[in-house]
Amino acid sequence: MLKNIFAISVVMFLSATSAMAQQAAAAACAADIKSLCAGVQPGEGRIKACITSHFKDLSAPCQAVVLEAAAVGKACQDDVKKLCAGVQPGGGRIEACMKSHLADISASCKDAMTQAAAGKS
Repeated sequence: MLKNIFAISVVMFLSATSAMAQQAAAAACAADIKSLCAGVQPGEGRIKACITSHFKDLSAPCQAVVLEAAAVGKACQDDVKKLCAGVQPGGGRIEACMKSHLADISASCKDAMTQAAAGKS
């Protein structure tokens, strides 16, 4: 059960280094994205850049998701570099790689993902 929760956390919160971040943020930030980034073409990090540039204008729930994603991304960036060095970002490939290496993920990355999954940053 705990392993399943952790796997879900990986998929949901490892987003600062992948397209999944944009998807997780999009779910919590849909209204904000629609109003603040309406003319932005998705892809190549453009929505993420728009959200970042309008951070102060985002709703509180959206800000929380963005901060959680950033915290997890920072805590897990070394793990991604080490465990998934040859993996091309995009299309869920980083998430799949990290999920396949759950046993090898550092304690700090696991802690960040657990806190994010619990709604803490």
